[in-house]
Amino acid sequence: MRKAIALLLLVGLLGVAACGGDDDEAEPEATPPTEAADTGAAEPDPCAKDQLNLVTPGSLTMGTDNPAFPPWFQTAEGEPWDPTGEPTHDGYEAAVAYAVAEQLGFSDDEVRWVVVPFNNSFKPGPKAFDFDINQVSYTEKRNEAVDFSDSYYDVEQAVVTLKSSEFADAASLADLQDAKLGAQVGTTSYDAIVNTIQPSQDPAVFDNNNDAISALKNKQVDGIVVDFPSTGYITGVQVPNATAVGRLPAGPEYFGLLFEEGNSLRDCVNEAIAALREDGSIDQFAQEWIETSAPPILE
Repeated sequence: MRKAIALLLLVGLLGVAACGGDDDEAEPEATPPTEAADTGAAEPDPCAKDQLNLVTPGSLTMGTDNPAFPPWFQTAEGEPWDPTGEPTHDGYEAAVAYAVAEQLGFSDDEVRWVVVPFNNSFKPGPKAFDFDINQVSYTEKRNEAVDFSDSYYDVEQAVVTLKSSEFADAASLADLQDAKLGAQVGTTSYDAIVNTIQPSQDPAVFDNNNDAISALKNKQVDGIVVDFPSTGYITGVQVPNATAVGRLPAGPEYFGLLFEEGNSLRDCVNEAIAALREDGSIDQFAQEWIETSAPPILE
């Protein structure tokens, strides 16, 4: 009996040993988790035509003043352009506007124009345009109410007088100290009179450049201040007996396209302007419509 019991115990112990794990045996490697299949759609391009934040979907609405003058806009005959009439590609801003539209994917037929008086373009509030192009210089104050694009033209201010004026031969800012000068209200041209020339007489203020030019023609002022590219049409057509006396020294000043504040379209337009600079289009437009001999800078 004792032998039988011992034999059973031995068999039990051997069974337990056979069932025990081997501490030296390697653990099986964990299977790495498989990546979930990418079933999500690609993020839409924010600058794709159907993603743009537009006043009218499928149409690019651009604003400018009426009339719009050369060298910025003009008819085929070289006359000022009416934005409510037939579209034009002639003029520097016209060329830039349609080139930007093309970069954004719009055909000429998908572009429409609205009239926006200069001083209304940078007022706060909703806009009836996607962007405005009207020789509006960037300023910090204006930028509080609207958004500006990057520069599409770097600009200088200039003084225009009649050729018969005692100030026509001015060679310095000091030579203009006694002049009665004028400019359109709310413009950097007006700021240039007050801050740069600082004449002894208060400047005359006009609702628009047409009124300022009429005052010059009628000798109500000794001279007017306008952006330099505009002097060519003024002295060549509007007041042929006038002359550009000189350009004004100033910090960097540039024209930007205007957008309703916060409109994401601005970023896409900046990409378009960068592409037009890179491929040489901006320089080509300037050479075709603006570049001319420039008067000296008045110090």
